[in-house]
Amino acid sequence: MPHNFSAVYAIMFCAGLYLPGWGGWTIPLVLMVVIDLLITLVFYSSGDFSLWQFAVGMAPNYLAYAGLIGLGRFFGEKRPWWMLVIGGMFGALLFYIVTNTAAWLQLDGYAKTLAGWLQALTIGLPGLPSTWEFFRNTLISGGLFTGLFVVAMKLTEAAEESEEEKEAEPAEEPAPAADGEPADSKS
Repeated sequence: MPHNFSAVYAIMFCAGLYLPGWGGWTIPLVLMVVIDLLITLVFYSSGDFSLWQFAVGMAPNYLAYAGLIGLGRFFGEKRPWWMLVIGGMFGALLFYIVTNTAAWLQLDGYAKTLAGWLQALTIGLPGLPSTWEFFRNTLISGGLFTGLFVVAMKLTEAAEESEEEKEAEPAEEPAPAADGEPADSKS
């Protein structure tokens, strides 16, 4: 998969849309912390793991994830699907700006000036892929996966409403026969 092509942005946005109450905040954020801890410990840790460094390094991501959830709450699930896709893409943009700004602040390779911040948002550090590639993939995956989740939810809701309407309709009673007896009782 390309760098930063992920369903996570859409999952966070849609958690804000569809998970009620505090579950919309806690379930996705706790799951991400657990998953990120496991990935870090299994694939990236060489015995020198520091929970403090992990928390400081990942804090911008979780801040951005919380922003995505809040954005989903702000949009609300009743909007048209195309507006929710735009919301998911806006969330991906938010994630990109927050995390690249954090990289600009934390990494020594960037000058702590407006030019350094613009470098963090556009070309990145020498020897690494351009941050525009990350942004493109973030934007595409945010829109794509949000669209898939939202369309699936809208279709599910429509099917459930149709089923409820069928159940709510009164059963048709047999029409009375011309002689006053029900049509079914003729034997």
